[in-house]
Amino acid sequence: MNDETGSAASANDGASTATANGTAASDAAPAPSSVTMTKALNQALRDSLADDDTVLVFGEDVGRLGGVFRVTEGLRAEFGSNRVWDSPLAESGIIGTAIGMAMNGMRPVVEMQFDAYAYPAFEQIVSHVAKMRNRTKGRVSLPITIRIPYAGDIGGVEHHSDSSEAYWTSTPGLTVVTPSNPADAYSLLRESIASDDPVVFMEPKSRYWMKETLSLPVTTAPMNRAQVIREGTDVTLLAYGPTVRTALDSAEAGAEHGLSIEVIDLRTLSPFDDETVSESVRKTSRAAIIHEAAQFGGYGAEVAARLTERNFTYLSAPILRVAGFDVPYPSPKLEEFYLPTVERVLDALESWDWEL
Repeated sequence: MNDETGSAASANDGASTATANGTAASDAAPAPSSVTMTKALNQALRDSLADDDTVLVFGEDVGRLGGVFRVTEGLRAEFGSNRVWDSPLAESGIIGTAIGMAMNGMRPVVEMQFDAYAYPAFEQIVSHVAKMRNRTKGRVSLPITIRIPYAGDIGGVEHHSDSSEAYWTSTPGLTVVTPSNPADAYSLLRESIASDDPVVFMEPKSRYWMKETLSLPVTTAPMNRAQVIREGTDVTLLAYGPTVRTALDSAEAGAEHGLSIEVIDLRTLSPFDDETVSESVRKTSRAAIIHEAAQFGGYGAEVAARLTERNFTYLSAPILRVAGFDVPYPSPKLEEFYLPTVERVLDALESWDWEL
């Protein structure tokens, strides 16, 4: 498992924005300290529980154990078993219970424990969570936050390393969010819990131990807005969650060869921030998207189509995808060959005819 000591540029940008807005820094604010994404998520849950009595946290092993990744550690002891509790091992039951609670004025935050564990709850999420507001002509909202640890690079076995974002983004009625750094993890989770609509909050497992120096609470850019976290002029790299670090490393490596790469952290996958992304692509005239999920039918396909439709006359080359291969997620011994890497990103960029 990775223990990253660096922080993404987006986190620093977000912290600066928060300070400028007066929401993150004040005379009474705690001194900055090294915060992991796990700690940031834990604090976001703690603050949401403290600020709103209607917020509830439940799921498999989130109570006494504090979650497999310790994201909920200490919350049951602090807020009691009526606010934070362990559910049965039944994901469809977890979501079904959350639906009933949300319909009756509560704000449940549920954990699916691992990405592929959410599949038994797929019908509940797609048929009911996503459609209730539309079905009732706006009379019934479902303020449910569904936390899903996702993606690989942790040496996990089958059912523990899926990137299932395309399932959720293809479902109208769901907001789909994924942070790439501790500051965004805190801010986006607080905003998700406060939302009156359901949010699928995807947490990149390989970044749980990523560290950043900051003071909590912190407010970063709003949900539904992408962020340019590194400016460039030759090509736009689009990434989210675990691949933002890959994009930044690729930009550093590309700079050594004279390539100016702009990096965008999408942050919210649905709805898509067309404005920010199109502005960048029109400037650079080239774009590539990086994700761990298989390429065929993956999230990158929608992004490529969307950008082509809106920016065709600005493009100097086809939009590329650097993704996982079209196979089930491999065993831990093989995942290094499956995951997008800096080398694969740079190889893809070199495939363009740069004379055009």
